[in-house]
Amino acid sequence: MIHKHEIPILEFDDNPRAVIMPTHEGIDVHLPEKCVYAFLEDEIDRFAKVVGAKQVATFVSATKTYPVYVMGYQGEEVCLAQAPVGSAAAAQFMDWLIGYGVKQIISTGTCGVLVDMPENVFLIPTRALRDEGASYHYVAPSRYIDMNTQALGAIERTLKQKKIPYEEVMTWSTDGFYRETPDKVAYRIEEGCSVVEMECAALAAVAQLRDAVWGLLLFTADSLVDIDNYDQRNWGAEAFDKALELCLDIAVQM
Repeated sequence: MIHKHEIPILEFDDNPRAVIMPTHEGIDVHLPEKCVYAFLEDEIDRFAKVVGAKQVATFVSATKTYPVYVMGYQGEEVCLAQAPVGSAAAAQFMDWLIGYGVKQIISTGTCGVLVDMPENVFLIPTRALRDEGASYHYVAPSRYIDMNTQALGAIERTLKQKKIPYEEVMTWSTDGFYRETPDKVAYRIEEGCSVVEMECAALAAVAQLRDAVWGLLLFTADSLVDIDNYDQRNWGAEAFDKALELCLDIAVQM
């Protein structure tokens, strides 16, 4: 049921059925339950070729087609897919993956730091501030969304087993990469956000509506600490390979 509101994005409808469902094409594919869905540029495609993962499907968007792979890892079948940047695009593709069988998903990708942190540090977001749009179509309006405890447990266990240091953080999920104004940055820091990215809140909401388990492993890239001198650093490039390896282990832990 829709509750009418002055601001359209707040008019949430809790009906899980939509006019266009993720599986409306009816393609003949059933994906494994475990999935690594990563914001790692072309790392997924390169890795899939190296390990001989099988392409089992293709997600077709208006601008690009995304291969969907399946590989064996530690006796489990794992789906691999490259996540598109931005809450709406990332939510659409993940909803499609869930529709075709995925149930336990780990994502990884870079984040910008709002407080002083070195580059290539691993972080676990436990809560996201919902300053994007897609999450409001999946979960009723709220300021924050908390991460799934099952996913958090799998991420923490994996990092501890491998003796990899990490911090737990609250993240600011925003659609407006070029609208992170000085006052907004200061406000987000004041309420407890340490990092900023574009998809966490949306993907947590998709998983919540679709009864899937989803978690996120972030690593630090650019810095907004000095608002007069934005520093993109090296976009976290040194952590890409390690992040993907960790995600495979986390997927198995789930």
